[in-house]
Amino acid sequence: MRIVFMGTPDFARPVLTEIINQGHDVVAAYTRAPATAGRGMALMPSPVHRLAEGFGIPVFTPRTFRDEETLSTFRGLAADVAVVVAYGLILPKAALDAPAEGCLNLHASLLPRWRGAAPIQRAVMAGDSRTGVMVMRMEEGLDTGPVALADAVPIEPDMTAGELHDRLSILGADLMARALGALSRGTLTFTPQSEEGVTYARKIEKSEARIDWTRPADVVHRQICGLSPFPGAWFEADWGQGPQRVKVLRSHRAQGHGPAGTVLDDALTIACGDGAVQLLQLQRAGRTPMNAADFLKGAALAKGAVLDGPVP
Repeated sequence: MRIVFMGTPDFARPVLTEIINQGHDVVAAYTRAPATAGRGMALMPSPVHRLAEGFGIPVFTPRTFRDEETLSTFRGLAADVAVVVAYGLILPKAALDAPAEGCLNLHASLLPRWRGAAPIQRAVMAGDSRTGVMVMRMEEGLDTGPVALADAVPIEPDMTAGELHDRLSILGADLMARALGALSRGTLTFTPQSEEGVTYARKIEKSEARIDWTRPADVVHRQICGLSPFPGAWFEADWGQGPQRVKVLRSHRAQGHGPAGTVLDDALTIACGDGAVQLLQLQRAGRTPMNAADFLKGAALAKGAVLDGPVP
């Protein structure tokens, strides 16, 4: 099939690769414009941008689809279908209707649960036992279109959003390849989404990343897992040079109780409002992630210390 691919982050890369491997003709890739990154604030093309260029696919980076020039170029590609995976720009009806078979979107949740920007993180933070990927036909509404195919996976108790992200991206690549195969044969069918069970996965805000130790341990643990590796749940500690931010990238539920935020032992078990969590992997500002034992060699947190305050 003649395909336009539209995506931006790493999550979309396996899908583009699988489409190419299946022998489809990817005539163009649309992605977000290069953004500044790193200490030098150099312009950095998106992961999809770099991958598409490596395959010799023309890349377009419009900042909006609201102008006629962008729409005219898009229509001129004469695509059979557009495949959209975490693109990041809103597509108006004129763009959705341009390809002969419309636009197929790969979404990382079991719709209608977790429509919106951050479905993977929200599923982990909410304590969902399962999630998945779905291929749907795009409409003007936010992830409201009818669904063609779906695959589900369990969310393990200590699974991070990063681990779930990687698993779903591979699963989604296979699912989209199957959808395109069925579409090319004229056998792809769609089912409207249920009107019950709709939830919205709003964008992760910076204010959600700070750990509140007064919350129950299961909530703290899910926050740590759901925000790992990015942006990373964090606390502060003062080793005598002012408060330093420490990200927690892995944890698990643990036995113990005490005043919220108190270090309960020499293995970084921390008391929460109800129960406790053990911190397994941490990262100080400007440092690489390390396991708890290595972290404690350079940043002592002895039993009785209280996080978010001076360390005795």
